[in-house]
Amino acid sequence: MSGGTAGLRCLVTGATGYVGGRLVPALLEAGHEVRCFVRTPAKLQRHPWAGRVEVARGDVTDPASLADALREVDVAYYLVHSLGTGRDFAATDRRAARTFGEQARAAGVRRIVYLGGLTPPDVPEERLSPHLRSRAEVGRVLLGSGVPTAVLRAAVIIGSGSASFEILRYLTERLPAMTTPRWVRTRIQPIAVRDVVRLLAACASLPPGVSRAFDIGGPDVLTYRDMMRVYAEEAGLRRRLIVPVPVLTPKLSSLWIGLVTPVPGALARPLVESLRYEVVCREHDITRLLPEATAGALGFRESVRRALARVREARVATRWSSASPPGAPSDPMPGDPAWAGGTLYTDHREVTVRAAPERLWRVIEAIGGENGWYSVPLAWAARGWLDTLAGGVGMRRGRSHAELRAGDTLDFWRVEAAEPGRLLRLRAEMRLPGLAWLELRVDTGEPGRTRYRQRAVFVPRGLAGQAYWWGVRPFHALVFGGMARTIARKAEEAEAAAQRA
Repeated sequence: MSGGTAGLRCLVTGATGYVGGRLVPALLEAGHEVRCFVRTPAKLQRHPWAGRVEVARGDVTDPASLADALREVDVAYYLVHSLGTGRDFAATDRRAARTFGEQARAAGVRRIVYLGGLTPPDVPEERLSPHLRSRAEVGRVLLGSGVPTAVLRAAVIIGSGSASFEILRYLTERLPAMTTPRWVRTRIQPIAVRDVVRLLAACASLPPGVSRAFDIGGPDVLTYRDMMRVYAEEAGLRRRLIVPVPVLTPKLSSLWIGLVTPVPGALARPLVESLRYEVVCREHDITRLLPEATAGALGFRESVRRALARVREARVATRWSSASPPGAPSDPMPGDPAWAGGTLYTDHREVTVRAAPERLWRVIEAIGGENGWYSVPLAWAARGWLDTLAGGVGMRRGRSHAELRAGDTLDFWRVEAAEPGRLLRLRAEMRLPGLAWLELRVDTGEPGRTRYRQRAVFVPRGLAGQAYWWGVRPFHALVFGGMARTIARKAEEAEAAAQRA
Protein backbone atom coordinates (compact mmCIF):
# COMPACT_ATOMS: atom_id res chain seq x y z
CA MET A 1 0.00 0.00 0.00
CA SER A 2 0.97 3.63 -0.43
CA GLY A 3 2.84 5.58 2.20
CA GLY A 4 3.01 9.22 3.27
CA THR A 5 0.21 11.74 2.98
CA ALA A 6 0.20 12.16 -0.82
CA GLY A 7 -0.41 9.53 -3.44
CA LEU A 8 -2.73 7.52 -1.20
CA ARG A 9 -5.36 5.19 -2.58
CA CYS A 10 -8.78 6.39 -1.43
CA LEU A 11 -12.09 4.59 -1.66
CA VAL A 12 -15.13 6.88 -1.89
CA THR A 13 -18.55 5.47 -1.21
CA GLY A 14 -21.47 7.67 -2.23
CA ALA A 15 -19.48 9.10 -5.15
CA THR A 16 -22.70 9.68 -7.09
CA GLY A 17 -24.12 11.77 -4.24
CA TYR A 18 -23.94 15.47 -3.47
CA VAL A 19 -20.80 15.57 -1.28
CA GLY A 20 -19.10 12.51 -2.75
CA GLY A 21 -19.31 13.91 -6.26
CA ARG A 22 -17.36 16.97 -5.07
CA LEU A 23 -14.90 15.10 -2.89
CA VAL A 24 -13.57 12.90 -5.69
CA PRO A 25 -12.05 15.74 -7.77
CA ALA A 26 -10.61 17.29 -4.60
CA LEU A 27 -8.81 14.03 -3.79
CA LEU A 28 -7.54 13.74 -7.36
CA GLU A 29 -6.25 17.31 -7.23
CA ALA A 30 -4.40 16.45 -4.00
CA GLY A 31 -2.53 13.72 -5.86
CA HIS A 32 -4.42 10.69 -4.53
CA GLU A 33 -5.68 7.69 -6.46
CA VAL A 34 -9.44 7.31 -6.19
CA ARG A 35 -11.64 4.25 -6.41
CA CYS A 36 -15.40 4.90 -6.45
CA PHE A 37 -17.69 2.31 -4.86
CA VAL A 38 -21.15 2.62 -6.41
CA ARG A 39 -24.24 0.55 -7.06
CA THR A 40 -24.72 1.98 -10.55
CA PRO A 41 -21.40 2.81 -12.29
CA ALA A 42 -23.21 4.41 -15.25
CA LYS A 43 -24.17 7.33 -12.98
CA LEU A 44 -20.52 8.42 -12.88
CA GLN A 45 -20.37 9.04 -16.63
CA ARG A 46 -21.70 12.58 -16.31
CA HIS A 47 -18.73 13.73 -14.20
CA PRO A 48 -15.68 15.16 -15.99
CA TRP A 49 -13.38 13.16 -13.71
CA ALA A 50 -15.01 9.80 -14.50
CA GLY A 51 -12.10 8.65 -16.68
CA ARG A 52 -9.54 9.30 -13.94
CA VAL A 53 -10.92 6.96 -11.28
CA GLU A 54 -11.26 3.25 -10.70
CA VAL A 55 -14.81 2.01 -10.37
CA ALA A 56 -15.94 -0.81 -8.09
CA ARG A 57 -19.55 -1.93 -8.23
CA GLY A 58 -21.32 -3.14 -5.12
CA ASP A 59 -23.33 -2.28 -2.03
CA VAL A 60 -22.17 -1.35 1.46
CA THR A 61 -24.31 -4.14 2.92
CA ASP A 62 -22.57 -6.77 0.76
CA PRO A 63 -19.34 -8.04 2.40
CA ALA A 64 -17.99 -9.68 -0.77
CA SER A 65 -18.21 -6.56 -2.94
CA LEU A 66 -16.78 -4.45 -0.11
CA ALA A 67 -13.84 -6.81 0.35
CA ASP A 68 -12.89 -6.43 -3.31
CA ALA A 69 -13.36 -2.65 -3.28
CA LEU A 70 -11.29 -2.13 -0.11
CA ARG A 71 -8.31 -4.16 -1.29
CA GLU A 72 -5.07 -2.10 -1.11
CA VAL A 73 -6.97 1.01 0.04
CA ASP A 74 -5.35 3.47 2.45
CA VAL A 75 -8.28 5.77 3.27
CA ALA A 76 -11.96 4.81 2.99
CA TYR A 77 -14.64 7.52 2.89
CA TYR A 78 -18.06 6.52 4.17
CA LEU A 79 -20.60 8.96 2.69
CA VAL A 80 -23.74 6.84 2.47
CA HIS A 81 -26.83 6.69 4.64
CA SER A 82 -30.42 5.51 4.36
CA LEU A 83 -32.01 8.92 4.80
CA GLY A 84 -35.72 8.38 5.30
CA THR A 85 -35.92 5.01 3.52
CA GLY A 86 -38.53 3.63 5.91
CA ARG A 87 -38.96 2.36 9.43
CA ASP A 88 -35.95 0.05 9.22
CA PHE A 89 -33.50 2.67 7.95
CA ALA A 90 -31.60 2.78 11.27
CA ALA A 91 -31.12 -1.00 11.23
CA THR A 92 -29.94 -0.80 7.61
CA ASP A 93 -27.47 1.96 8.48
CA ARG A 94 -26.21 0.03 11.50
CA ARG A 95 -25.69 -3.17 9.51
CA ALA A 96 -24.00 -1.33 6.64
CA ALA A 97 -21.62 0.56 8.95
CA ARG A 98 -20.71 -2.61 10.83
CA THR A 99 -20.04 -4.48 7.58
CA PHE A 100 -17.98 -1.60 6.23
CA GLY A 101 -15.87 -1.37 9.39
CA GLU A 102 -15.27 -5.12 9.51
CA GLN A 103 -14.20 -5.30 5.88
CA ALA A 104 -12.01 -2.18 6.19
CA ARG A 105 -10.19 -3.72 9.14
CA ALA A 106 -9.75 -7.03 7.34
CA ALA A 107 -8.33 -5.23 4.31
CA GLY A 108 -5.81 -3.29 6.38
CA VAL A 109 -7.30 0.13 5.63
CA ARG A 110 -5.40 2.83 7.52
CA ARG A 111 -8.25 5.27 8.06
CA ILE A 112 -12.01 5.65 7.73
CA VAL A 113 -13.54 9.10 7.27
CA TYR A 114 -17.26 9.59 7.87
CA LEU A 115 -19.49 12.65 7.46
CA GLY A 116 -22.19 12.64 10.12
CA GLY A 117 -24.55 15.11 11.73
CA LEU A 118 -23.95 17.64 14.46
CA THR A 119 -25.99 16.82 17.57
CA PRO A 120 -27.05 19.12 20.43
CA PRO A 121 -25.07 18.60 23.65
CA ASP A 122 -28.00 19.07 26.02
CA VAL A 123 -30.43 16.59 24.42
CA PRO A 124 -30.22 12.90 25.41
CA GLU A 125 -29.62 10.72 22.37
CA GLU A 126 -32.86 8.79 22.89
CA ARG A 127 -34.76 12.08 22.41
CA LEU A 128 -33.04 12.99 19.16
CA SER A 129 -34.79 12.57 15.82
CA PRO A 130 -34.41 9.06 14.34
CA HIS A 131 -32.22 10.53 11.61
CA LEU A 132 -29.75 12.25 13.95
CA ARG A 133 -29.77 9.27 16.31
CA SER A 134 -28.87 6.94 13.45
CA ARG A 135 -26.10 9.21 12.17
CA ALA A 136 -24.59 9.29 15.67
CA GLU A 137 -24.83 5.50 15.93
CA VAL A 138 -23.08 5.00 12.59
CA GLY A 139 -20.24 7.19 13.83
CA ARG A 140 -19.87 5.07 16.97
CA VAL A 141 -19.92 1.83 14.98
CA LEU A 142 -17.15 3.04 12.68
CA LEU A 143 -15.09 4.37 15.62
CA GLY A 144 -15.37 0.94 17.20
CA SER A 145 -14.29 -0.90 14.07
CA GLY A 146 -10.64 -1.10 15.04
CA VAL A 147 -9.66 1.20 12.15
CA PRO A 148 -8.63 4.78 13.03
CA THR A 149 -11.68 6.83 12.16
CA ALA A 150 -12.41 10.54 11.75
CA VAL A 151 -16.09 11.42 12.19
CA LEU A 152 -16.88 14.92 10.95
CA ARG A 153 -20.17 16.22 12.37
CA ALA A 154 -21.82 19.02 10.37
CA ALA A 155 -25.11 20.84 10.76
CA VAL A 156 -26.55 22.57 7.67
CA ILE A 157 -24.39 22.34 4.54
CA ILE A 158 -24.72 25.36 2.24
CA GLY A 159 -23.79 25.13 -1.40
CA SER A 160 -25.30 25.24 -4.86
CA GLY A 161 -27.52 22.20 -5.26
CA SER A 162 -27.54 21.06 -1.62
CA ALA A 163 -30.91 20.05 -0.18
CA SER A 164 -30.54 22.55 2.68
CA PHE A 165 -29.71 25.38 0.28
CA GLU A 166 -32.59 24.50 -2.05
CA ILE A 167 -35.06 24.50 0.84
CA LEU A 168 -33.76 27.89 2.01
CA ARG A 169 -33.76 29.24 -1.53
CA TYR A 170 -37.27 28.24 -2.54
CA LEU A 171 -38.91 29.08 0.77
CA THR A 172 -37.42 32.57 0.70
CA GLU A 173 -38.01 33.26 -2.99
CA ARG A 174 -41.54 31.91 -3.25
CA LEU A 175 -43.01 33.13 0.03
CA PRO A 176 -42.69 36.89 0.71
CA ALA A 177 -44.78 36.33 3.84
CA MET A 178 -45.05 33.06 5.72
CA THR A 179 -46.12 31.41 8.93
CA THR A 180 -43.32 29.13 9.99
CA PRO A 181 -42.58 26.47 12.62
CA ARG A 182 -40.77 27.34 15.83
CA TRP A 183 -37.52 25.94 14.46
CA VAL A 184 -36.92 29.17 12.51
CA ARG A 185 -35.72 30.60 15.86
CA THR A 186 -33.27 27.75 16.52
CA ARG A 187 -29.55 28.60 16.45
CA ILE A 188 -27.58 26.81 13.74
CA GLN A 189 -23.94 26.83 12.67
CA PRO A 190 -23.99 26.24 8.89
CA ILE A 191 -20.91 25.34 6.88
CA ALA A 192 -20.08 25.84 3.21
CA VAL A 193 -19.86 22.68 1.13
CA ARG A 194 -16.46 23.90 -0.08
CA ASP A 195 -15.15 23.77 3.48
CA VAL A 196 -16.73 20.35 4.13
CA VAL A 197 -14.95 18.94 1.08
CA ARG A 198 -11.64 20.56 2.09
CA LEU A 199 -11.86 19.00 5.54
CA LEU A 200 -12.84 15.57 4.24
CA ALA A 201 -9.93 15.54 1.82
CA ALA A 202 -7.48 16.77 4.48
CA CYS A 203 -8.51 13.98 6.86
CA ALA A 204 -6.49 11.59 4.70
CA SER A 205 -3.37 13.13 6.27
CA LEU A 206 -4.44 12.91 9.93
CA PRO A 207 -1.91 11.22 12.23
CA PRO A 208 -2.53 7.47 12.66
CA GLY A 209 -3.33 7.83 16.35
CA VAL A 210 -6.27 10.19 15.78
CA SER A 211 -9.57 8.35 16.04
CA ARG A 212 -12.45 10.50 17.22
CA ALA A 213 -15.37 12.76 16.27
CA PHE A 214 -14.95 16.42 15.35
CA ASP A 215 -17.54 19.20 15.20
CA ILE A 216 -17.24 21.25 12.02
CA GLY A 217 -19.01 24.50 11.16
CA GLY A 218 -18.55 27.86 9.56
CA PRO A 219 -17.71 31.06 11.44
CA ASP A 220 -21.34 32.22 11.82
CA VAL A 221 -24.08 31.09 14.22
CA LEU A 222 -27.54 32.17 13.08
CA THR A 223 -31.20 31.29 13.38
CA TYR A 224 -33.03 29.97 10.36
CA ARG A 225 -34.90 33.30 10.29
CA ASP A 226 -31.52 35.06 10.05
CA MET A 227 -30.52 32.73 7.22
CA MET A 228 -33.68 33.57 5.26
CA ARG A 229 -33.09 37.28 5.81
CA VAL A 230 -29.50 37.06 4.54
CA TYR A 231 -30.58 35.00 1.54
CA ALA A 232 -33.25 37.57 0.63
CA GLU A 233 -30.64 40.36 0.79
CA GLU A 234 -28.15 38.46 -1.38
CA ALA A 235 -30.85 37.51 -3.89
CA GLY A 236 -32.10 41.09 -4.13
CA LEU A 237 -35.52 40.28 -2.66
CA ARG A 238 -37.69 42.40 -0.43
CA ARG A 239 -37.55 41.74 3.28
CA ARG A 240 -39.58 38.63 4.15
CA LEU A 241 -42.31 38.66 6.79
CA ILE A 242 -41.84 35.59 9.01
CA VAL A 243 -44.36 34.71 11.73
CA PRO A 244 -43.43 31.58 13.78
CA VAL A 245 -46.35 29.44 14.97
CA PRO A 246 -46.24 26.51 17.42
CA VAL A 247 -48.57 24.10 15.60
CA LEU A 248 -46.45 22.90 12.67
CA THR A 249 -45.05 19.46 13.53
CA PRO A 250 -42.04 18.07 11.62
CA LYS A 251 -44.42 15.99 9.51
CA LEU A 252 -46.56 18.98 8.60
CA SER A 253 -43.45 21.11 8.04
CA SER A 254 -41.98 18.52 5.67
CA LEU A 255 -45.23 18.32 3.69
CA TRP A 256 -45.27 22.12 3.50
CA ILE A 257 -41.65 22.17 2.29
CA GLY A 258 -42.48 19.43 -0.23
CA LEU A 259 -45.21 21.62 -1.71
CA VAL A 260 -43.16 24.83 -1.90
CA THR A 261 -39.70 23.50 -2.82
CA PRO A 262 -38.34 20.80 -5.18
CA VAL A 263 -37.13 18.78 -2.17
CA PRO A 264 -39.59 15.92 -1.51
CA GLY A 265 -41.20 15.60 1.90
CA ALA A 266 -39.51 12.26 2.53
CA LEU A 267 -36.11 13.96 2.31
CA ALA A 268 -37.23 17.19 3.97
CA ARG A 269 -38.57 15.55 7.12
CA PRO A 270 -35.23 14.29 8.51
CA LEU A 271 -33.71 17.69 7.76
CA VAL A 272 -36.58 19.48 9.50
CA GLU A 273 -36.34 17.17 12.50
CA SER A 274 -32.67 18.09 12.79
CA LEU A 275 -33.53 21.81 12.75
CA ARG A 276 -35.62 21.43 15.89
CA TYR A 277 -32.41 21.34 17.95
CA GLU A 278 -29.73 23.93 18.48
CA VAL A 279 -26.72 22.61 16.57
CA VAL A 280 -23.61 24.63 17.34
CA CYS A 281 -20.03 23.36 17.47
CA ARG A 282 -18.89 22.50 21.00
CA GLU A 283 -15.22 22.23 20.09
CA HIS A 284 -12.90 23.31 17.28
CA ASP A 285 -10.09 20.77 17.68
CA ILE A 286 -10.02 20.08 13.94
CA THR A 287 -8.47 23.53 13.40
CA ARG A 288 -5.43 22.51 15.44
CA LEU A 289 -4.89 19.27 13.55
CA LEU A 290 -5.70 20.58 10.07
CA PRO A 291 -4.90 24.31 10.13
CA GLU A 292 -4.56 24.73 6.36
CA ALA A 293 -7.90 23.06 5.64
CA THR A 294 -9.74 25.20 8.16
CA ALA A 295 -8.13 28.56 7.32
CA GLY A 296 -10.35 31.01 5.46
CA ALA A 297 -13.63 29.23 6.14
CA LEU A 298 -16.50 30.94 4.35
CA GLY A 299 -19.12 32.82 6.33
CA PHE A 300 -22.80 32.20 5.68
CA ARG A 301 -23.32 35.30 3.54
CA GLU A 302 -20.37 34.50 1.30
CA SER A 303 -21.52 30.86 1.02
CA VAL A 304 -24.94 32.02 -0.18
CA ARG A 305 -23.38 34.53 -2.56
CA ARG A 306 -21.22 31.86 -4.19
CA ALA A 307 -24.03 29.32 -4.34
CA LEU A 308 -26.32 31.85 -6.02
CA ALA A 309 -23.63 32.73 -8.56
CA ARG A 310 -23.21 29.08 -9.50
CA VAL A 311 -26.96 28.59 -9.83
CA ARG A 312 -27.31 31.65 -12.06
CA GLU A 313 -24.36 30.60 -14.21
CA ALA A 314 -25.62 26.98 -14.41
CA ARG A 315 -22.33 25.72 -12.95
CA VAL A 316 -23.76 23.43 -10.26
CA ALA A 317 -21.34 20.49 -9.95
CA THR A 318 -23.63 18.16 -7.97
CA ARG A 319 -27.18 18.41 -6.63
CA TRP A 320 -29.18 16.80 -3.84
CA SER A 321 -31.01 14.94 -6.61
CA SER A 322 -27.71 13.39 -7.78
CA ALA A 323 -28.45 10.60 -5.33
CA SER A 324 -31.60 8.53 -5.67
CA PRO A 325 -34.41 9.62 -3.34
CA PRO A 326 -35.35 7.62 -0.26
CA GLY A 327 -36.72 4.22 -1.17
CA ALA A 328 -35.69 4.40 -4.83
CA PRO A 329 -34.96 0.97 -6.33
CA SER A 330 -31.45 0.11 -7.44
CA ASP A 331 -31.92 -3.13 -9.37
CA PRO A 332 -32.12 -3.03 -13.18
CA MET A 333 -35.41 -3.37 -14.99
CA PRO A 334 -36.62 -6.99 -15.00
CA GLY A 335 -36.53 -8.73 -18.35
CA ASP A 336 -39.60 -10.33 -19.82
CA PRO A 337 -41.08 -12.78 -20.66
CA ALA A 338 -38.38 -14.82 -18.92
CA TRP A 339 -38.59 -12.81 -15.71
CA ALA A 340 -39.57 -15.09 -12.84
CA GLY A 341 -39.85 -12.53 -10.07
CA GLY A 342 -43.63 -12.17 -10.06
CA THR A 343 -46.24 -10.17 -11.92
CA LEU A 344 -45.00 -7.91 -14.70
CA TYR A 345 -47.36 -5.56 -16.54
CA THR A 346 -46.43 -3.79 -19.78
CA ASP A 347 -47.94 -1.27 -22.15
CA HIS A 348 -46.32 -1.60 -25.57
CA ARG A 349 -46.67 0.83 -28.51
CA GLU A 350 -45.06 0.78 -31.96
CA VAL A 351 -45.27 3.41 -34.70
CA THR A 352 -43.66 3.60 -38.13
CA VAL A 353 -42.20 7.08 -38.51
CA ARG A 354 -41.49 8.72 -41.86
CA ALA A 355 -38.27 10.29 -40.64
CA ALA A 356 -34.60 9.47 -40.25
CA PRO A 357 -33.56 7.80 -36.98
CA GLU A 358 -31.62 10.88 -35.86
CA ARG A 359 -34.72 13.07 -36.21
CA LEU A 360 -36.73 10.68 -34.09
CA TRP A 361 -33.99 10.48 -31.47
CA ARG A 362 -33.83 14.27 -31.09
CA VAL A 363 -37.53 14.33 -30.26
CA ILE A 364 -37.14 11.47 -27.77
CA GLU A 365 -34.14 13.04 -26.03
CA ALA A 366 -35.98 16.37 -25.66
CA ILE A 367 -38.78 14.80 -23.60
CA GLY A 368 -39.64 16.14 -20.15
CA GLY A 369 -38.87 19.40 -18.39
CA GLU A 370 -40.19 22.43 -20.24
CA ASN A 371 -40.95 20.32 -23.32
CA GLY A 372 -43.42 18.17 -21.41
CA TRP A 373 -44.34 14.54 -22.05
CA TYR A 374 -46.00 14.87 -25.43
CA SER A 375 -49.49 13.94 -24.23
CA VAL A 376 -52.22 15.29 -21.94
CA PRO A 377 -50.18 17.95 -20.06
CA LEU A 378 -52.89 18.29 -17.43
CA ALA A 379 -52.71 14.58 -16.59
CA TRP A 380 -48.92 14.70 -16.15
CA ALA A 381 -49.19 17.86 -14.04
CA ALA A 382 -51.88 16.26 -11.85
CA ARG A 383 -49.71 13.17 -11.38
CA GLY A 384 -46.86 15.42 -10.31
CA TRP A 385 -49.03 17.25 -7.78
CA LEU A 386 -50.30 13.97 -6.35
CA ASP A 387 -46.73 12.78 -5.97
CA THR A 388 -45.75 16.02 -4.23
CA LEU A 389 -48.68 15.72 -1.82
CA ALA A 390 -47.58 12.16 -1.04
CA GLY A 391 -44.07 13.39 -0.15
CA GLY A 392 -42.50 12.42 -3.49
CA VAL A 393 -40.22 14.37 -5.82
CA GLY A 394 -43.05 15.61 -8.05
CA MET A 395 -42.35 17.19 -11.43
CA ARG A 396 -40.23 20.10 -10.19
CA ARG A 397 -36.78 18.65 -10.77
CA GLY A 398 -37.09 19.22 -14.51
CA ARG A 399 -34.14 18.27 -16.71
CA SER A 400 -30.69 18.21 -15.13
CA HIS A 401 -28.88 18.33 -18.52
CA ALA A 402 -29.64 18.97 -22.19
CA GLU A 403 -28.12 15.67 -23.30
CA LEU A 404 -29.43 12.83 -21.16
CA ARG A 405 -27.09 10.28 -19.61
CA ALA A 406 -27.50 7.50 -17.08
CA GLY A 407 -28.13 8.92 -13.62
CA ASP A 408 -29.66 12.22 -14.76
CA THR A 409 -32.97 13.32 -13.24
CA LEU A 410 -35.92 14.04 -15.52
CA ASP A 411 -38.97 15.32 -13.62
CA PHE A 412 -40.06 12.35 -11.47
CA TRP A 413 -37.96 9.91 -13.49
CA ARG A 414 -34.27 9.05 -13.46
CA VAL A 415 -32.36 8.03 -16.56
CA GLU A 416 -31.37 4.39 -16.11
CA ALA A 417 -29.90 3.94 -19.60
CA ALA A 418 -29.21 6.32 -22.49
CA GLU A 419 -27.74 5.00 -25.73
CA PRO A 420 -27.64 8.00 -28.10
CA GLY A 421 -29.65 7.43 -31.22
CA ARG A 422 -31.07 4.17 -29.94
CA LEU A 423 -32.50 3.89 -26.41
CA LEU A 424 -33.74 5.95 -23.49
CA ARG A 425 -34.86 4.05 -20.40
CA LEU A 426 -36.34 5.91 -17.44
CA ARG A 427 -36.94 4.60 -13.93
CA ALA A 428 -39.85 6.07 -11.98
CA GLU A 429 -39.02 7.87 -8.74
CA MET A 430 -42.53 9.05 -7.96
CA ARG A 431 -44.46 7.42 -5.10
CA LEU A 432 -45.90 4.17 -6.44
CA PRO A 433 -47.12 0.85 -5.01
CA GLY A 434 -44.51 -0.92 -7.12
CA LEU A 435 -41.65 -0.29 -9.55
CA ALA A 436 -42.05 1.35 -12.96
CA TRP A 437 -39.98 2.06 -16.06
CA LEU A 438 -40.58 3.83 -19.37
CA GLU A 439 -38.51 2.75 -22.35
CA LEU A 440 -38.29 4.69 -25.64
CA ARG A 441 -36.44 2.96 -28.49
CA VAL A 442 -35.42 3.79 -32.07
CA ASP A 443 -35.19 0.89 -34.53
CA THR A 444 -34.10 1.37 -38.13
CA GLY A 445 -36.41 0.11 -40.89
CA GLU A 446 -36.82 0.61 -44.59
CA PRO A 447 -35.17 3.66 -46.21
CA GLY A 448 -37.04 6.78 -45.11
CA ARG A 449 -38.84 4.83 -42.37
CA THR A 450 -37.93 4.37 -38.71
CA ARG A 451 -39.63 2.16 -36.15
CA TYR A 452 -40.46 3.80 -32.82
CA ARG A 453 -41.01 1.37 -29.94
CA GLN A 454 -42.33 2.49 -26.57
CA ARG A 455 -42.82 0.33 -23.51
CA ALA A 456 -44.08 1.09 -20.00
CA VAL A 457 -43.26 -1.60 -17.43
CA PHE A 458 -44.81 -1.94 -13.98
CA VAL A 459 -43.99 -4.44 -11.22
CA PRO A 460 -46.82 -4.16 -8.64
CA ARG A 461 -46.27 -4.43 -4.91
CA GLY A 462 -49.13 -6.14 -3.11
CA LEU A 463 -52.82 -5.59 -3.63
CA ALA A 464 -52.34 -1.82 -3.82
CA GLY A 465 -50.03 -2.27 -6.79
CA GLN A 466 -52.55 -4.46 -8.59
CA ALA A 467 -55.32 -1.93 -7.95
CA TYR A 468 -53.10 0.92 -9.15
CA TRP A 469 -52.30 -0.76 -12.50
CA TRP A 470 -55.88 -1.69 -13.29
CA GLY A 471 -57.10 1.70 -12.10
CA VAL A 472 -54.88 3.66 -14.50
CA ARG A 473 -54.97 1.20 -17.39
CA PRO A 474 -58.06 2.81 -19.02
CA PHE A 475 -56.03 6.02 -19.45
CA HIS A 476 -53.05 4.35 -21.15
CA ALA A 477 -54.43 4.82 -24.67
CA LEU A 478 -54.76 8.53 -23.99
CA VAL A 479 -51.45 9.03 -22.17
CA PHE A 480 -49.05 6.48 -23.68
CA GLY A 481 -50.82 6.23 -27.03
CA GLY A 482 -50.86 10.00 -27.31
CA MET A 483 -47.18 10.14 -26.42
CA ALA A 484 -46.23 7.70 -29.19
CA ARG A 485 -48.31 9.54 -31.79
CA THR A 486 -46.95 12.95 -30.82
CA ILE A 487 -43.33 11.78 -30.86
CA ALA A 488 -43.85 10.32 -34.33
CA ARG A 489 -45.58 13.48 -35.59
CA LYS A 490 -42.86 15.80 -34.24
CA ALA A 491 -40.13 13.69 -35.85
CA GLU A 492 -41.98 13.73 -39.20
CA GLU A 493 -42.47 17.49 -38.99
CA ALA A 494 -38.74 17.94 -38.31
CA GLU A 495 -37.93 15.70 -41.29
CA ALA A 496 -40.27 17.66 -43.58
CA ALA A 497 -38.79 20.96 -42.42
CA ALA A 498 -35.26 19.68 -43.11
CA GLN A 499 -36.22 18.58 -46.61
CA ARG A 500 -37.77 21.98 -47.40
CA ALA A 501 -34.70 23.85 -46.17
